[in-house]
Amino acid sequence: MGSTKTKTHDEQVTLLEQVIAKYQGQGRKALMQVLQEAQAIYGYLPLDVQRTVADGLGVSVAEVYGVITFYSFFSLNPKGAFEVSVCLGTACYVKGSQAILEKIEEELHIKAGECTPDGKFSINACRCIGACGLAPVIMVNEDVYGRLTPDQIPAILAKYKEA
Repeated sequence: MGSTKTKTHDEQVTLLEQVIAKYQGQGRKALMQVLQEAQAIYGYLPLDVQRTVADGLGVSVAEVYGVITFYSFFSLNPKGAFEVSVCLGTACYVKGSQAILEKIEEELHIKAGECTPDGKFSINACRCIGACGLAPVIMVNEDVYGRLTPDQIPAILAKYKEA
């Protein structure tokens, strides 16, 4: 996704048009593939991209939005270079993940679903990371941190702030 930052808006639009043209006439059968390729171009799927995909494939914007919000790998918001995912699944929640999320929001000065103005961090509140035995758990990109307490968060984030 790092390369999305270097493309101009016009270049992104051209690439999206090429993707849609490649799947022309396939309609909803191609929706998942087009959305994946669109997200690779933009880094996320803003409303104008959703409209372009819907028009290009001949499906409704509601259908496009429904697919994006159903699958967790699609994003409606820009993501930072470091995506901090906080598990709010049952095991993590019971062990204090809400306090972990609040500490991360406090440290980064953004809320879940947002990206820092410099594009370095974004926060994602998710339902399960799949490491319930390590609850509460966060992931920073692919790095997993478990058995956390809020006081550990500043040191974890500091590693990425310096990167």
